[in-house]
Amino acid sequence: MANNITHLNVSLNQAEEQMLQSQGFKKINVDLNKGACGNVIYIWYKKLSNSAPITRVQVSFNDEMAVGLAESGYKKIPKDLNAGAQGNRLYLWYFRGNSKYDTPIVDIGITTDAAAEAHKFCHGWERLVCDLNRNVGGSRIYGWVKRKTQTYICDVTATDCYTSDSDYFQEGYIRMDEDTNRGAGGAFVFIWYRQTTNPKTALTDLQISTNGTEYQELQQQNYTAVNVNLNEGTGGNKVYLWHTTEGDNNPIGGSTLLLNPAAVPLYEKAGATVVKRNINAGNKGSTVYLCVNNVKG
Repeated sequence: MANNITHLNVSLNQAEEQMLQSQGFKKINVDLNKGACGNVIYIWYKKLSNSAPITRVQVSFNDEMAVGLAESGYKKIPKDLNAGAQGNRLYLWYFRGNSKYDTPIVDIGITTDAAAEAHKFCHGWERLVCDLNRNVGGSRIYGWVKRKTQTYICDVTATDCYTSDSDYFQEGYIRMDEDTNRGAGGAFVFIWYRQTTNPKTALTDLQISTNGTEYQELQQQNYTAVNVNLNEGTGGNKVYLWHTTEGDNNPIGGSTLLLNPAAVPLYEKAGATVVKRNINAGNKGSTVYLCVNNVKG
């Protein structure tokens, strides 16, 4: 029996549900519009032994995010995940890759509360960073993927424009599909990462600096800065992402962004590390924290 997920789809109504069921798809029984008005929406998947596995899944919430995905060979599911609601038009995209940065996906899930999020994050699941109820209210809904083998983050970068998106996707990067400037105006800034199955080449820590003093401290500790201001164009503090392969920490298995302050203690209780330096420091945007899961040997 096939173990890898090879096909994804979305239903917006009962007729589409029946059609996908007849085609052998299995439904994730969580409404993506839970707590909001709009269509009852489900994600469906299929596992076929004679098809290439899906290795990356992304979400777009504006037209500019879609360009690089389309140019680099991602397949768009043309079903708005916020259909019938008033939020952003969200679309799911998937990619079948075979580079050294691609690891097959064997499971996909949905969470609707922070406690369930924290549990999945600390048990080897990878979080799609965009809230699938983005800007509609209702429950905070997140998609999750589980890979065939344990992966680790081996590289990070950031962008403050869309011009290099296609290049990064083609080079094996995964975009954290939430703007670090959420609610603050300014540029659309995204963090990106690549994965490895070799823990010896993984990063061991990620940090954030929100002022000059923190910048100098991380520099003195031999961290490497990503040379993109995560607060670009907001008028707030200059904020930078830092990484290292040194120190006593275990390799990083996953990283995400938390925009829900109530989720922070739940993630920490589950064993994650939350870097409590607001990426939106100095502006009126949402509080955004970087969260990391170090995998114990």
